[in-house]
Amino acid sequence: MTSPRGRDHGLVVRPYILTGGRTEPSHRELALETVVTTISGTDAARMLDHEEAAIVRLCEAYQSVAEIAAHLGLPLGVARVLVSDLASAGYVRLHRPALTSERPDGQLLRRVLHGLRSA
Repeated sequence: MTSPRGRDHGLVVRPYILTGGRTEPSHRELALETVVTTISGTDAARMLDHEEAAIVRLCEAYQSVAEIAAHLGLPLGVARVLVSDLASAGYVRLHRPALTSERPDGQLLRRVLHGLRSA
């Protein structure tokens, strides 16, 4: 019989402990495609929790919130909260996508779809 907490005993519950049970980031507009970069001079990252320090190190190269979650094996909601906390504390910078009211070009969407299908 499988444990209700998952194979790794606690893996299902543990990530939300990292956020203190919070499920909403303080930066409410934090989209999954938001790009995150480490702010130079953040040597104080050594004082962060393991996951937060891993995010700071990972974001030395541009990473989206979704990529951060995937690389660290975190649920997206947890990654959003941790990234938001790090941005508020001045460890990372958020580069939000430009909002447009225009619809994407249909030709572009067809090319992307064709590329995905052929991959």
